[in-house]
Amino acid sequence: MPEPERNIVTNRRARYDYHLHDRFEAGIALLGSEVKSLRAGKANLQEAYVRLQPGGAWLVGCHISPYTHANRLNHEPLRERRLLLNRREIHKLKRGTREKGMTIVPLRLYFKGSLVKVELALAKGKRLHDKRQTLKARDAKREMDRGR
Repeated sequence: MPEPERNIVTNRRARYDYHLHDRFEAGIALLGSEVKSLRAGKANLQEAYVRLQPGGAWLVGCHISPYTHANRLNHEPLRERRLLLNRREIHKLKRGTREKGMTIVPLRLYFKGSLVKVELALAKGKRLHDKRQTLKARDAKREMDRGR
């Protein structure tokens, strides 16, 4: 039986700020101290985004705290990390970001077995009235659940 996925951190703000479209799963090239820090749950995706370059895709702005028991070989908390995607997936992401207002947003970091994966989404930014509409719908659902 395959080992279940275990969330490390989710970017809850992404669902509020963006309309999410296509989703992708990518591996991340990490250092040993980064993996140990992730096992302790010390990560933040709040200001992270994905940059596409000729060499591939990179996760930028993801903060992984330094591992407390590592010595001088500790990692830089905000370093850019390479995303492991195949050529077709990178091509789909490039095609998606050419559309006006589309960006690539990391949604969550999680363990899939012993590997660290990141869930990405092609997303379009919401306007203020879209955010208000989201809040109204959430409040209405909450009220209906209370009434039962």
